[in-house]
Amino acid sequence: QVQLVESGGGLVQAGGSLRLSCTASGRAFSAYAMGWFRQAPGKERESVGAISRSGYNTHNIYYTESVKGRFTISRDNAKNTVSLQMNSLKPEDTAVYYCAAKLTGSPGAFTRANEYDYWGQGTQVTVSS
Repeated sequence: QVQLVESGGGLVQAGGSLRLSCTASGRAFSAYAMGWFRQAPGKERESVGAISRSGYNTHNIYYTESVKGRFTISRDNAKNTVSLQMNSLKPEDTAVYYCAAKLTGSPGAFTRANEYDYWGQGTQVTVSS
């Protein structure tokens, strides 16, 4: 069982930056693929970024097209943490952001919500224009 706790959300002006963190409890964090999702009011939950588990030569990383070049996902296995650095924020980035974890032996990055086993409670990100 893994518990995920997100932090770092808040209110920021357009063009600003925020850094979201997700800390996992439990063991073997390196064996989990991690993802960040977001859900805006009235919209479906969408994948923002994902990073593969550790143990292979490199991490596979995915970003949805709308955040490429602005968001960076990273993981620190020593701290059981995955982070999402968000720069050049836009009002359309406003949403509740969720961290998710999937225990896997695969080196892939996973982009569908139903592929993940564990979820955090979410953190609100609001970008004002």
